[in-house]
Formats: sequence, structure tokens, C-alpha cells
Amino acid sequence: MERGAALRAVRCRTGRPRTYAGGMYARRRRIYFLLMGGCLFLFVSAWSFVRLLSVEAAVAMCVVAMVIPPVAAMIANRRGPDDRWWDDPSGDPQSDEWWDELDGKRRHDE
Repeated sequence: MERGAALRAVRCRTGRPRTYAGGMYARRRRIYFLLMGGCLFLFVSAWSFVRLLSVEAAVAMCVVAMVIPPVAAMIANRRGPDDRWWDDPSGDPQSDEWWDELDGKRRHDE
């Protein structure tokens, strides 16, 4: 099975395929790679040619590059306003009912 095929194969209760997963992960990947590309650019340029002009500027660029990876992880993994990946139904009615009861969405009638 190719990568991501499991996400595309999952269907919601109405029978329509879930389309949000691909867009959500594409947005996250794009943001993460842009930030990490900027980090690599800062680090490589700091020690390839900026150090020839100013060592202090090269060190400052490396400090900024050092802060980018954790920030990139936090920004790329945040939940967007359209992202509904943990409260979507799983397809198992008993499990969905149990989770809804735990979340207070629906009361379990005895």
C-alpha cells in the first residue's frame, strides 16, 4: 500500500471520502519545509560567506537558525480552524458512541 493510501481509503459515515487530510498535511509539510529551508539557508550562508564580513553576524544568524526548528515543529503541527482529525467518527458505531459519551456530546441512554 502506498504512503497515504490508508488516509484516502477511509470514508466517513455518509460514504463520501474524507478530503481534508490531504490538504491539512500538505499545508503542514509546506510550512515546515519553508521554515526548515530558511534555517538551512541561514546556517550555510552564515559560515560560508557572512563570516568573512562579520563573525558576530554569522553567530547571530546561527542563533536564529537554532531557534527555527522547534518553532517550525510547533507551527506545522498546530491544529488549524478547519482541521477535524481527532473528533471525526472512526466508523465503529460502538467506539464512536463510547467516545461521544466520554466527550459529553451525547448521553448514553440506558
